[in-house]
Amino acid sequence: MDNNYIAERIAQLRNLKNVSAREMSLAIGQNESYINRIENHKAFPSMQCFLYICEYLDITPKEFFDKETPNPEKLGSLIIELQKLNPYQLDILTELIKEMT
Repeated sequence: MDNNYIAERIAQLRNLKNVSAREMSLAIGQNESYINRIENHKAFPSMQCFLYICEYLDITPKEFFDKETPNPEKLGSLIIELQKLNPYQLDILTELIKEMT
């Protein structure tokens, strides 16, 4: 992982959430340019702010660093909904997904 990863991942996940850098900065209790400075490689979040960022994005730190999952928030929401299905419904959905991929 290079030094650009955190800035790029924040921008990617923030854009998926469809919020501005200013809005996100204020929502996590920082000044209005905080996220913009991180995304432009002029600042680096402290551990506490990183955890606030993850909380705001509704993801875990592990999901933040998972390069294989481009949209962890939606995947997490999907998993919650899948847990509500019975085995028969899961089998049908599994077959449908196999057909789609």
